[in-house]
Order: sequence, then structure tokens, then C-alpha cells
Amino acid sequence: MQPSSKKDRKLRQQMVCYLSPNLQIQPPLPIIYSRKLAFPPKFKAVRQAWVSNMDTVEEEKLGLIDLHPEVFAERPRVDIIHENVRWQQLYRHVSYANTKVRYEVRGGGRKPRPQKGSGRSRHGSIRSPIWRGGGIVHGPRSPTPYFYMLSFNARLNGLRSTLSAKLAQDDLHIVDSLDIPTDDPSYLEKLVEERGWGPAVLFVDDNDIMPLNITAASDVHGHYNLMPVYGLNVHSMLKHHTLVLTLAAVERIEERLLFHLNRNDAAEAGRKHRLDSL
Repeated sequence: MQPSSKKDRKLRQQMVCYLSPNLQIQPPLPIIYSRKLAFPPKFKAVRQAWVSNMDTVEEEKLGLIDLHPEVFAERPRVDIIHENVRWQQLYRHVSYANTKVRYEVRGGGRKPRPQKGSGRSRHGSIRSPIWRGGGIVHGPRSPTPYFYMLSFNARLNGLRSTLSAKLAQDDLHIVDSLDIPTDDPSYLEKLVEERGWGPAVLFVDDNDIMPLNITAASDVHGHYNLMPVYGLNVHSMLKHHTLVLTLAAVERIEERLLFHLNRNDAAEAGRKHRLDSL
């Protein structure tokens, strides 16, 4: 089934108005509306972004949405972003480099020469670290993990800085939902190409059960990825050129980040989760 065009939608809307004049019809697009923001900003202006559709290849502006400046208009801290990226690269890295100590090296069971009488140095084994072919002192021992825990505030501010940078660079787009009319991978390719979203796109929704069509369409592409909002991280946002959020994902992101930014018991709540924090 081919997706409906803008003319078909307008014609259908006019027919409904003619057949049911008392029926309440959605006003013409785009809709400019404002929503009540939690923790209203006092010194920063509210940011706005277009909400577009996914059911047609051509982009259709459905309306404007207000974005909280504490989440989407923060000054990007490149140093904090780098801390998050470095932390994510290291916490899954394990070094398997290994050297043998003296008791693991083959041989060296007997004393190489008498203790006295030969005029040479005293030794008890040819596998001593001072012998060639002997054991290694202070060498790498596998496995060696490089895991450490980044502080909670650094992780929180890393998300804010990355989201703000994406919005400032026009690489963050908001859609009403991830529902597409077909599971054909070429439809998703044409949509991304038509809207200039870049070669790698990250789609984020508030639920980990994604719509069937976009799941099947993006499965054959390694550069179109789906992610629930609870898995959103700095490294994934930077790895993808374009970040696409649903309206539900925006609500959830603002809800969680603003809650942690304005809670009074942050120090006490994070005390039990501390593990070699920097």
C-alpha cells in the first residue's frame, strides 16, 4: 500500500467535514502548541523544535513543541562529553596480556651450580627473573579490567551537553511516532535521504517494544538503530549522525533529567552506588 499524500489527507478531511458537520476536526497543520514544563526555567528562554511525521517520505510539519532549556539548551561541555565517551570505552575493555612469573616458567627445578667453590655468583634457579628466559616481575597479568564508575553528575551533565549539542547542530529531530506504513527497507532509505538525516540514524522511543515495520525495515541496515529511552547514552548519540526522538521519548527524557537536577536528596541517594567514583 502506498502512503497517502498531503492532497489525499486534505480531501479526506473535507469529506469528513461535509458528511459530519458536527464532528470536531483537527485544525489545519501545522499546530503550534505549548506544553506545561516541569520546573519552569527562570533565566533561560524555552526552545522550540518542529514535530514531523514518519508515515510519508516527504516531511510534513505537524507542529511545534517546547523543549526545556535545562535539558536541550545547556552549554555543551566538551570535557564532560569526553569523560563520558572515555568511560564507556574503558568499562567494557579487558586486557588479556599475560606474562609468566618464575614459578610458571618451565624448568629451573634444581640449583644450577654449587653455592660455594666455583667463584661464580650464587643462584638457586635458572628461572629467576634476573636470568634470561626466567620469570617476569611486575608484568601484565590477565584478565585486567579497566572498569571504574564515573560520577553521577558527570553522567547526567554528559547527557544534557550531548542533547544540547545535537539540537544546536540541527541533528536532533522529533517525530510523533515511529510508525511507518511498510516494512520495506527502501522506504526507510528514501525517507532518510529525502530529509537529509545523515548516513547513521538513531531512533529513540520510550518503550523497548518498537513498531514492527520500522524494526523490520531497519534490521538490514547496520547504521539505522533503534534504542529505548532508558538506554540512551553519550557514546551512541555521538556515533550516529542524526538523533530522532519521539514525543513520548522527549517527555520521558525531560522527566528523568529534571527530576535528578532538582532533587534534594541526591547526595544521600547516590551514596550506596558509589564505586571508585572519580
